[in-house]
Amino acid sequence: MIVLFPLRLVAEDTNAALVHSKGGVWVNGAEATDSTSIFAGDLVETRPGFVANLDIEGSSVLIQSESIVKFQGNFLVLEHGSVSVGTSTSFGVHVNCIKVDPVNTGRTQYSVTDTTGTVQVDALKSDVNITQTGGVQKASKQSAIPASATVREGEEAKRNESAACGAADRPPVTGHPSSAKWIEIGGGVAGAGALCLVFCKSTTKNSVSPSDP
Repeated sequence: MIVLFPLRLVAEDTNAALVHSKGGVWVNGAEATDSTSIFAGDLVETRPGFVANLDIEGSSVLIQSESIVKFQGNFLVLEHGSVSVGTSTSFGVHVNCIKVDPVNTGRTQYSVTDTTGTVQVDALKSDVNITQTGGVQKASKQSAIPASATVREGEEAKRNESAACGAADRPPVTGHPSSAKWIEIGGGVAGAGALCLVFCKSTTKNSVSPSDP
């Protein structure tokens, strides 16, 4: 009961989640245990060669190696790296002013990657929307890419973060003191190939569109 009761409380709290890992994962600057409860505002970092599974009610997220994310209840803020999401509750991912959200509440699987300043979104099952907040006017002057678009199942889309949001708008990366040093290694692992680690039912990805939606 001592073990199960806190886990049940986490599962019932929409602003809480469980982080599962096998080492190499930090929460708010401290090394996480195999199963660690997190709440809105908590920062999760994965070191090179390690990943973390994030369980939220109705959603699962695979946080790839060398990634930094901030949990915000019904969405993640991706500060660096790559995440793969499976959700039936419209769980979203934000990168600076760029928001990625499922089109509907049906089962949706998608990945979001940002390791070089280019945000890549892959819709693996069902469609997702990309919208920009706060940088819409700036983006419309610099690029013909619309501020909002739908990425269809089996397609991908890319957005230049600086062009969309402005370089000065990016919040500083915070967390463990060594984050800045190891994160310079760069190179996130693609989220689509590792989705089988999170979801029992595999999906077949259609041919990827060579252009933005």
